[in-house]
Amino acid sequence: MFVCYTDIIFFLIRGGAYIVKEYQRQIFVYCWRLLGSEQEAEEAVQDIFVNAFEKISRYKPTVGFSSWLYKMAYHHCLNLIRRKNLQRKFKLSLFTSTNMTSDSAAQVMERQLFSEPLSRALDQLNAEERNLLVLRIFEEKTFGEIGEIMNKSEDAIKKKYGRTKTKLKKIMEPLKEDQKCVSYKTEFKNKA
Repeated sequence: MFVCYTDIIFFLIRGGAYIVKEYQRQIFVYCWRLLGSEQEAEEAVQDIFVNAFEKISRYKPTVGFSSWLYKMAYHHCLNLIRRKNLQRKFKLSLFTSTNMTSDSAAQVMERQLFSEPLSRALDQLNAEERNLLVLRIFEEKTFGEIGEIMNKSEDAIKKKYGRTKTKLKKIMEPLKEDQKCVSYKTEFKNKA
């Protein structure tokens, strides 16, 4: 049997186009939520798909393709967040000013979509906790799928999710009180 390499290349390109078309938007939104920057998310998605095509031979059909792709995205974004945190620490050690960074467009949009206390509380979670909430709430992944993505058992993910929700509630309690005080002051001014 004669195998035409141009047919194989065409098949890979068509299959690749299907994969990109099917998953690009989902992975982009996921990365944007984790990274907090549209531009960084766009760059990350390109890197993730290139990496996926380079490692497609390692994909095992025992796990869902979507989970495999999200796992790659998770690890890629985690590495970017770590790198960004190292750069931020380095910059802070060089400059003495405490507020040198401004909010990204995604952070501003997130504050508009969510209440201010929730937005501030999400900022206080670490990358793994935030990722867990994004996967479960926004991406609507099952605990099993999240376990595959994060290399943890389903039970460990359920426990971590419960602890993260409790932590988020504890963080939000004082923030809600602050918001009530601000609202009360504003209301008092309006009545006076």
